Amino acid sequence: MTHKLLKISLLLCSFFFFSLHTSAQEIDLADGKTSFKNYCASCHNKNMKDDMTGPALAGLEERWADYPREDLYAWIRNSSKMIADGHPRATALWATWKPTGMTAFPNLTDAQIENVIGYINDVATKGPVVNVGDTAVAGGPVEKSDNTPLFIILAVILGLLAVVLARIVSNLNYMAQVKAGNAPAQRRTLVDILTSPGVIAFLLFAGVLVGGFTTVNNAIEMGRQQGYQPDQPIAFSHALHAGQQKIECQYCHDGARRSKHSVIPAANTCMNCHSAIKVGSNYGTKELTKIYASVGWNPADGKYIENYDEKSRDEIKDIYTTWIADNYIKENGSLDEDGDALVEEQWNGIVSALTDPESGDDKVAGAIEWKRIHNLPDHVYFNHAQHVSVGEVACQTCHGQIQEMEVVAQHSPLSMGWCINCHRQTEVQFADNDYYNSYEIYHEQMKAGERDKVTVEDIGGLECQKCHY
Repeated sequence: MTHKLLKISLLLCSFFFFSLHTSAQEIDLADGKTSFKNYCASCHNKNMKDDMTGPALAGLEERWADYPREDLYAWIRNSSKMIADGHPRATALWATWKPTGMTAFPNLTDAQIENVIGYINDVATKGPVVNVGDTAVAGGPVEKSDNTPLFIILAVILGLLAVVLARIVSNLNYMAQVKAGNAPAQRRTLVDILTSPGVIAFLLFAGVLVGGFTTVNNAIEMGRQQGYQPDQPIAFSHALHAGQQKIECQYCHDGARRSKHSVIPAANTCMNCHSAIKVGSNYGTKELTKIYASVGWNPADGKYIENYDEKSRDEIKDIYTTWIADNYIKENGSLDEDGDALVEEQWNGIVSALTDPESGDDKVAGAIEWKRIHNLPDHVYFNHAQHVSVGEVACQTCHGQIQEMEVVAQHSPLSMGWCINCHRQTEVQFADNDYYNSYEIYHEQMKAGERDKVTVEDIGGLECQKCHY
């Protein structure tokens, strides 16, 4: 009996200490939110349910449930090491998301990681917290509504009330004049009221106020084109090339790693592959023939056309319509009415894509005039090489999931506030980066444990002249 009581006592004690331990490990959502903003928000969607530069984080624990909790900690602290070590979950994630790597956070403690995971689970369940005025509201981002009609209605109502009150005041003054015997007392008409100096002064003040607000607001929005998605002269699919075929972004935009501009690839870059791949998987001959016509390459014999600039429009048309027709015959056995219509349609598409009727130049040969999508104001300096090669920023951080886009659209606002927030949050990776060796004081502070991170803000990323010089 005594032995049984002893076992029960030990179990109760164990339960008591376990409860203390559990309460000691209670999740701090506020700390988790702060850590998420500092370390995760630049790559992971804040709604936790949609992919961004990195995968959606909702269900993170479930995806790592087959492995010890310490493996999840190790992945967050140094994903590259786990990939190199061949961890099954780490290599599977790398296979899905490469070449976009995850930033290492070696200084995060277990408690901080648990707080972040708790915050992720909380947001995934309730939705992100949105501040409306001074009140925090759960349930995800609230769409910004246009209140202009409401303001117009309120302005009309206030205007009518002002007129009614003015008429009442005028009538009261008239009655007072009659009572005082100040004859002849004259009642003010509505026209007199509306043309009085006070009303005119108020209307002028209101006009200046509204005009100033509109001018400033339009100036702030000038050049902003988030979501801009123009049709290009050639239907180039990033989803096919960067996504399905996994062509590295910098193979085509090779300037991104070595110059200020990422550069639009020349047609010769396209020809590196399409001198061999002559029929597209999505459009057949329709789009690739536009490239061939722009550079004067004959896909039928695999050679560049001699004296191409001197060829007449009819001679060029004969070369490429013959190529289109031959491919149609290969697929269908003969050139029927549908084939003739297809050939004519594709030739008209070539002319439309490569010529500009307004300029009067009807030459098919020449550079492809792609429509620029991402464009910063002239007074803003941005260097791709500084971000891509030195900062090791993934293309998707600014451009979104470009590898999933059939038609490219501007993903980010590219506003000043957006850039500043990124500089405040983005942690500089000092390890194995010789560029940052000159910041000796920060290296010493990190070794001494005096600081756990260095952001772009710390190395001058918020100085005005860095972007406006």
